[in-house]
Amino acid sequence: MLDVLAHRVYRHLFFAQVIALIGTGLTTVALALLAHHLAEGQAGVVLGTALAIKMVAYVGIAPLVGAYASRLPRRTLLVSLDVLRAAVVCTLPFVTEVWQIYVLIFLLNACSAGFTPVFQATIPDILEDEEQYTRALSLSRLAYDLENLLSPMAAAALLMVMGFDVLFVLNALAFFISAALVISVTLPAPLALEDVPGVWRRVTHGTRIYLKTPRLRGLLALSLAVSAAGAMQIVNTVVLVRSVLGLGEKEVALAFAAAGGGSMLVALLLPKVLDRVSERPVMLLGGVMMALSLYLGWLGPSFAGLVGLWLLLGAGASLVMTPTGRLLKRSCQPEDRPALFAAQFSLSHSCWLVTYPLAGWLGVNLGLKGTFALLGTVALAATALTALIWHRRDPMIVEHEHIPISHTHRHYHDEHHQHEHEGWEGPEPHRHFHHHSPGSHRHVFVIDNHHTRWPS
Repeated sequence: MLDVLAHRVYRHLFFAQVIALIGTGLTTVALALLAHHLAEGQAGVVLGTALAIKMVAYVGIAPLVGAYASRLPRRTLLVSLDVLRAAVVCTLPFVTEVWQIYVLIFLLNACSAGFTPVFQATIPDILEDEEQYTRALSLSRLAYDLENLLSPMAAAALLMVMGFDVLFVLNALAFFISAALVISVTLPAPLALEDVPGVWRRVTHGTRIYLKTPRLRGLLALSLAVSAAGAMQIVNTVVLVRSVLGLGEKEVALAFAAAGGGSMLVALLLPKVLDRVSERPVMLLGGVMMALSLYLGWLGPSFAGLVGLWLLLGAGASLVMTPTGRLLKRSCQPEDRPALFAAQFSLSHSCWLVTYPLAGWLGVNLGLKGTFALLGTVALAATALTALIWHRRDPMIVEHEHIPISHTHRHYHDEHHQHEHEGWEGPEPHRHFHHHSPGSHRHVFVIDNHHTRWPS
């Protein structure tokens, strides 16, 4: 897996991602302490509200950035967003009111909602080989899981010698280092996206491609399964360990680490599996594993049993999330990648926006056993829905009919553009009004200007 780091551009981007993740992990701990400093007994309410604001920023801002990312130089955009994130984090130590936390958290995550999809959409343009790209996805999954495991420990060690406000400064430094690593390489220019009439149509361009593609509709259903399982684990682990089992903070950390360990194990093994098996059965297995882990939680497991369930849950989540980039890459034209990755970022986080409060509310009002059963049913139903809408036969090359159409857009003379010219049109790619006759043919099929609906 580490062989992919021999690619200099990817190596710099990967370490930029890792360093930014570590800094963000430090801020997560520091933010909890800041909330307690300002609100004391209401710190949980403050953090819950901040988490909801984070998700709102992710859902609302990502499509806006994805709509216009192709018009901006990638390196300039990524560096600017890193610098903006550093500036926002630097102001957190000076916060004196709770509302200021909410404003800064929105700004910070609005920048992240722009940075992350553009970053993710750049990787397949750098690593065009499918095998290399798969290993890069697994490496990225490992980075996220390691951050979840190591950042709290690093924060605890640092807090022994410094105040929590210094953690914000270290995060800002991490963002500046990330920006420097991005500056140090040349990124491929984004392919020009054909002008889409109207702001709303441009903002929803990636979402329309996403929702018209059966395999991606299946991915959205599986994203709901991931969020249902993940919300149960993140929101209610501390309640299960401290209140139900009567154990301490060390056991809480170990339970969280179990989910990360299961995810990391799958990320290490998955590239070899995906060399032999398609994504659909792997991802469906992940959905079943998450549902099973939640249903088993209804039995009221001991601490050892809970660790085993969270290990199973983390492994299932990784089976779903790690191959996601491969599905997105094959489901659009290269110029549509920023918009499609932004759509995935927004739609998947909208699932978390529903399941986070649901897991907390159900835990209080229905009890933990009922919450396990209900969220397990959500995960299982979402997985079953995926099996229905993402057909087992999912070929890349599809025979399809073209209806007659006349329109104007920038184009090359490819298989869809065989027409006469008058001489004034200029070199390719050029733009002029032209007509497409009806017909039937076969090629790699994705939703785009010439294919606006999936063939039945």
